[in-house]
Amino acid sequence: MKLGFIGLGNMAKAILAGLLRSGMFAAEDVLGSDAAEAMRLKAAEVYGIQAVPSNAEVAMASDVLVLAVKPQFLEGVLTELTDFIKEDTLIISIAAGKSLAWLEEKLGKRVRMLRFMPNTAAMVGESSTAICRNAYATDEDVALAVKMCESFGTAQVIDEKLMDVFSAIGGSSPAFAFLYMEALADGAVASGMPRKMAYEIAAQATLGAAKLMRESGEHPGTLKDMVCSPGGTTIQGVKALEQGSVRGSIMAAMDACVEKSKNL
Repeated sequence: MKLGFIGLGNMAKAILAGLLRSGMFAAEDVLGSDAAEAMRLKAAEVYGIQAVPSNAEVAMASDVLVLAVKPQFLEGVLTELTDFIKEDTLIISIAAGKSLAWLEEKLGKRVRMLRFMPNTAAMVGESSTAICRNAYATDEDVALAVKMCESFGTAQVIDEKLMDVFSAIGGSSPAFAFLYMEALADGAVASGMPRKMAYEIAAQATLGAAKLMRESGEHPGTLKDMVCSPGGTTIQGVKALEQGSVRGSIMAAMDACVEKSKNL
């Protein structure tokens, strides 16, 4: 099976790294293209794939074709590739905000098609990725997609109507987490802790909390209550966060992300 990438940016490389690491694809079976020569050279050097300037060449050679270009460039790429994509090629788009119906219309043909919504944690094999399918994609296509996504994290098969929501909670939320960890570290620095130490502690504490929630299966409110001893330090911090409307701010950020995704 030949795998092709149109676009070799950070997300494409993160996905590619997971697929090669898992053994699902061999480097010699992967072909990629990118408008930037530096990106092509880097992908070829690091991953051992064949990287070319021609999108059409990649499309014609691929059994599975990943569209990994920014949403604003996708229409032009689809128009370019219409005459070169084989009828039996599985198309995967990772572009935010571009629906399956939109993709089919711009491509101008009926093809098996999936959308992936990964996040930047794919770079370390910890992405939470959503998958949705069009009417022509088969159960076997979805099974392949799940296996692909599990090579760089976890996978959720969802209805496309939830993709804009997923783009916020799964795609954008790492930025919120980084902001939170930066604020934790800033607070520690303000109280005298060296910054490098503060960043390390903030990252580990956040990682540990996420792992505890996943592995325990407990409601996050229950886990929060476990940390908040009566009259203790933590409940005072929670009180300060509530006074600052932290929950409302996070929910407002989610709403903003969903709305932007719908209008891309």
